[in-house]
Amino acid sequence: MLSCNIFTFFVTNTSNSLTMIKQFINLEWKSFFRSAAFKQNLAIKILMGFGALYMISAFIGLGVGSYFLINELIEDGEIVANNPFEVVNRFLIYWVFADVGYRYVLQKMPVANIKPLLYLPFKKGKIVSYALGKTVLSFFNFLPAFFFIPFSIVLLAQEYSVTGVIGWHLTMLFITIAINFLNVFMNNMDKIFYPVIAIITGCGLAQYYGVFDITLYTQSVFMFFYENAWAFIIPLILCVAAAYYARNYFAKQLYLDEGLKKIVKEATTEDLSFLNRFGKISTYLKNDIKLIKRNKRARTTFIMGFFFIFYGLLFTFGLYGDSDFGKIFAALFCTGGFLFSFGGLVPSWDSSYYKLMMAQNIPYREFLLSKWWLMVIVTTISTILSLWYVYFGMDWLYAILAGAIYNIGFNSTVVLLGGAFVKTPIDLTSNKKAFGDSKAFNAKTLLLIIPKLILPVIIYYAFAMTINDNAGFIAIAVTGLLGFLFRNKMFTWIEDIYKNEKYDTIDAYSQKD
Repeated sequence: MLSCNIFTFFVTNTSNSLTMIKQFINLEWKSFFRSAAFKQNLAIKILMGFGALYMISAFIGLGVGSYFLINELIEDGEIVANNPFEVVNRFLIYWVFADVGYRYVLQKMPVANIKPLLYLPFKKGKIVSYALGKTVLSFFNFLPAFFFIPFSIVLLAQEYSVTGVIGWHLTMLFITIAINFLNVFMNNMDKIFYPVIAIITGCGLAQYYGVFDITLYTQSVFMFFYENAWAFIIPLILCVAAAYYARNYFAKQLYLDEGLKKIVKEATTEDLSFLNRFGKISTYLKNDIKLIKRNKRARTTFIMGFFFIFYGLLFTFGLYGDSDFGKIFAALFCTGGFLFSFGGLVPSWDSSYYKLMMAQNIPYREFLLSKWWLMVIVTTISTILSLWYVYFGMDWLYAILAGAIYNIGFNSTVVLLGGAFVKTPIDLTSNKKAFGDSKAFNAKTLLLIIPKLILPVIIYYAFAMTINDNAGFIAIAVTGLLGFLFRNKMFTWIEDIYKNEKYDTIDAYSQKD
């Protein structure tokens, strides 16, 4: 009788859980199809699907071929190691670092829209479990498997210990899922994350220059899980503990009062009177500077914009080849990293109070000019900080200066034009997707990539192949100057577009999902 009651209890609870999960899925399905940006979201998801297929195929190829490629390098004496498996274990620590890093920047927690559910007869535990369960199904968790599964099969084919390979593979699986749950807490760990990134970067540079090699110590740690098959229990316990604490972390904050509670902070004032020289637009400039200083998402985007200064190193060190195309492409990003990342989301930065702004009859020209001046100022600073590329040759200096003039004179207005078609509200309290939001891409903004990035390359080659390289750089700079000269006419056109898109933008910002 007791066993029958236990069985009935188990079946009933399982049935209730499945019913509740079905309801959650149904609600999100309706939210997706009823969204004002449904067509845009669908197109982006299709494009993301093709991108995912490319990444999957690349990881599978790497998983199958890396063993044999490393083995050839060992035989040629380019790598000192006993076997390829030791080399992979040696550098796995950087995979862990990279996984944590790109999750922090890119992975947005796919939680349900919590507040409406709190009014309904759903248990808090079910809501939290469903939200965390969705994170386990994230593409970020499946992607490493497309490397580890084929690589493990190759290891078995090479007659490595079956139990050892299985234990090692399970270790990688549980580490991946544990990182997923740790990512729940990372949104509130900015003060810890950036110092950790600095330490990781320091370790990489120290190894590159032969000062200190962290991989010599971490290799034995990962080999331990192969040599002791039972040791996968350790990351399993870590995974369970991370999931447990993540669930409790969410459950404790799952109250309406948490979202309504006032946060008491010491009031501070900032002297931004030096901006008064800009006249009427100084009010908007001050507002944008305060937005960057006080809000997590804007602050992270600002910082990440300056990281693009080092983008040119990918070309100077020959990773993509020291080509003329690389110089132009790198120059555009080195000087315009902030311009592309921040400017591409105008006016979404003001989405939380966009209705109020439009109710005040604010002139669009002044609003747009304030954004333009902010991008020009930061682009100028980025250009000055990028001048050290002259160390790699005068061609780099010419490319940086030409790219800066093109960005200031031409791309600054093109980016503002693209912002008129971006109708994605921004959560200023979250730093997820600091590099950009996939919803910010649509057919119109994708077409604008042509004048922003492709046109300067075409201009360069048109003059470089007919005259010389310097003529190509001069032609790009002249195009930027022409854009600056015709700025007022372009602003009049952009202003009309913003006015035409005004009510659609307000409607899109009103949607929370």
